[in-house]
Amino acid sequence: MSRHTTFRYCLDPTVEQSSALARHAGAARFAFNQSLHFVKAALTQRKSCPGHPVPWTRFDLINAFNTWKKTEAAGRVFVVGSDGTVEVRVTGLVWRTQVCQQVFEEAAVDCGRALATFSDSRSGKRAGKRVGFPRFKKKDRCTPSFRVRNKHAKGGRAMIRVGDNDTARSVTLPGIGLVRVRNDTRRLRRLITKERAKILYATITYRARRWWISLTLEAADLHPAHHHRPREHGDDGGWVGIDRGLTVFAVAATANGTEIARIDTAPKPLAAGLARQRRLAKSMARKQKGSHNHRQAVTRLARHHHRIANIRRHFAHQVANTLVKTHDRLVIEDLHVAGMIGNRRMARAISDAGWGDFARLLDYKQSWRSGTLATADRWYPSSRRCSACGVVNTALTLADRVFSCGCGFRADRDHNAAINLANWPTIQQDFSRSPDPRAGGRVTNVRRREGADRHPAGVGQPAR
Repeated sequence: MSRHTTFRYCLDPTVEQSSALARHAGAARFAFNQSLHFVKAALTQRKSCPGHPVPWTRFDLINAFNTWKKTEAAGRVFVVGSDGTVEVRVTGLVWRTQVCQQVFEEAAVDCGRALATFSDSRSGKRAGKRVGFPRFKKKDRCTPSFRVRNKHAKGGRAMIRVGDNDTARSVTLPGIGLVRVRNDTRRLRRLITKERAKILYATITYRARRWWISLTLEAADLHPAHHHRPREHGDDGGWVGIDRGLTVFAVAATANGTEIARIDTAPKPLAAGLARQRRLAKSMARKQKGSHNHRQAVTRLARHHHRIANIRRHFAHQVANTLVKTHDRLVIEDLHVAGMIGNRRMARAISDAGWGDFARLLDYKQSWRSGTLATADRWYPSSRRCSACGVVNTALTLADRVFSCGCGFRADRDHNAAINLANWPTIQQDFSRSPDPRAGGRVTNVRRREGADRHPAGVGQPAR
């Protein structure tokens, strides 16, 4: 069994290479917009002709764009002879040979994915917030990026190579050539040399006035020594509950009340850099839009945001790795982070904690090591439930940092929640459905029929 992972580096291109990267990003944006134009034009023509085909899938969009880029609609030249005759020569996209052709195909694939996501959201196949119809990408608003696949030539040489020509810190890209990187690539080169990983594709993005490359790999599983030992049949213990919070980032405890870890030294990069962020934002607001000074101010603010995101992501990786390496069975709660951010008093602190990203990291890192990650029900009262007797204290508020119960149990609020989460796998059958806050019971999803809100004829009102 294989796993997918990503290596991300900061590029150090020359001036000519920076122009080439920008040209490829512009070509990707152009191909995406043109593919979306094909779809909108076909939908408009279908109104008058119901049988008109619409290129909706990625394969249809790739074929449509490859056919269009060589036609007269994509480009033509008028040649006037000495005798006054005018000749039309079809050139197609004149600049299409200046960029890698994979950029056009991957942009059409992105457009097809956006259309598929829209269709799944409309039909109910995709859960979550409703997704709208794709929109055209604007040059001054979208992030410049493009993607290329790692194809192999006839001789077997890959088109995307790392450390080529005895240059360790470099990446070779099709259509651009060898580009130096700022980071050490030893770990990635070792995986590729030992044939434990192969590069699938590379995504190049321009953020904060710097070019970044993300190499997506299909790598072999971790060494068996790094996997958790399989549990014996019938062993239902060993669960560790992880309670996430704001005062304390995370508290891990077992079902018997033993506290495994307490991470209370979260960096909180947004709160720490808020004064600098305000100063940079005010400086940008004072500059005239479109000027060189305004672009420099935007760059400084973007780099500040990028640094904050990197600090938060690095800390989440460290905590997740520590928990995953030492415990094979973890339990976290299903927090409604999007709803919590609606609270204006807590939105900034919740966003700075990065709860959603931390849960995502735990999920795939635990699966890499053959561990188990259980998710407690969103309505499970982990903080209000007494871990000793099971009584739920409905009067507990966010200001109460110590949990007290009538049975005499008294403990830290986060510690009690972590114990309850560790007990979740044994009591989950009692909380299998989400409660209805208004009715005070469990939710029963029943499809509303026509006239369901009316009284039947002869009972309470006359028939109509």
